[in-house]
Amino acid sequence: MDVDVVVNGAVAEGFEPVRDAFARNFAALGERGAAVAVYRDGRKVVDLWGGTRDVDGGAPWERGTAQVMRSATKGVAAAVPLLLHQRGELDLDAPVGHHWPEFKARGKEKVLVRHVLNHRAGLPVLDRPLTPREALDPARGPEAVAAQAPVWEPGTDHGYHALTYGWMVDELVRRVTGRGTGEWIASEIAAPLGLDLWLGLPREEAARTGRVGPVEGPEPAGGLRLRPKRAVTDAYEDPDSLTRRAFAAITPFPDQNDPAYRAAALPATNGIATADGLARFYAALAGEVESGGGAGRVRLFDPETVALARAEESAGADRVLVVNTRFGLGYMLHGSASPFLSPGSFGHPGRGGSLGFADPESGIAFGYVTNGLRKTVTADPRAQALVRAVREALAGGA
Repeated sequence: MDVDVVVNGAVAEGFEPVRDAFARNFAALGERGAAVAVYRDGRKVVDLWGGTRDVDGGAPWERGTAQVMRSATKGVAAAVPLLLHQRGELDLDAPVGHHWPEFKARGKEKVLVRHVLNHRAGLPVLDRPLTPREALDPARGPEAVAAQAPVWEPGTDHGYHALTYGWMVDELVRRVTGRGTGEWIASEIAAPLGLDLWLGLPREEAARTGRVGPVEGPEPAGGLRLRPKRAVTDAYEDPDSLTRRAFAAITPFPDQNDPAYRAAALPATNGIATADGLARFYAALAGEVESGGGAGRVRLFDPETVALARAEESAGADRVLVVNTRFGLGYMLHGSASPFLSPGSFGHPGRGGSLGFADPESGIAFGYVTNGLRKTVTADPRAQALVRAVREALAGGA
């Protein structure tokens, strides 16, 4: 596309480096269409968008354009069990089977709610993957996980539960509240905050969402391209590895532009949001923001729950991603595999680009969504360029 993309929106004084980095993403990093929003202490300081709404089209990205955010959905979904815990409705140290008796089959009696959120349940794969049609049935994923034997002793190690995470969270929420995770988010989070964020896209919002698709990053100067470590490459190429099997728990993976896929609620993968909706969500996790209905300020997490979200629960070599990862309860933590703003940040990336996180110490909440999905899993160069620009702005006195 033309590298002279018009960047729409505004930044507060001092945050000009973010606008510059956003423009460079189009000029140098192959961005097609994207948006970024940043809040500081509950006030929006960055609101930018540009390019095309669809990765394969020419209609412009507009204010309010929303995109599938893939695994950045996990950070939104994680708020539900943590809020239920905050309200005294869910014990994080209770066995999952206490709420979901069928789950106890095949040696899973000691899997705790905590293990689901910190990726230590030992259940990243399904011996029989679901078809796309089966995956859209809210009962089939939980049934499959309940019938699955752990691939390591629960609680003893960690590995990214790429797809199974969503089915376990959803069924826990359903057993405790009688509502699916998407319904709970709509009424208890999105509505009070006025968020453009959905897990299960309503039909009336479908026209706002762009088409996503794969894009290639530009060739580096001199033709040299950094390649993943051999162990990572081997893991993604080996059909029997935990890596391949975890991402293949739905085979083939559904068409992410299919209206039926977007209307379903898969708490691991198919949330849809604007950049502002994602950033505003994280602003309300770590602090206060104005409510969507003008009824004062809203805060989702109390300080104790923020501490739970970002206290390190899992760290080191990830049995699925084959790199060092760090997790709190439901959230990735700042680290080499997924750098955020500072060591105190917590959030979640989405495979291919999207990113949302909060950094309580600086008061920053960040949201980025894109229609161009690169091969990156946890640290997309476009999102990272924007994070570095936020850091630069803060260092410059913004």
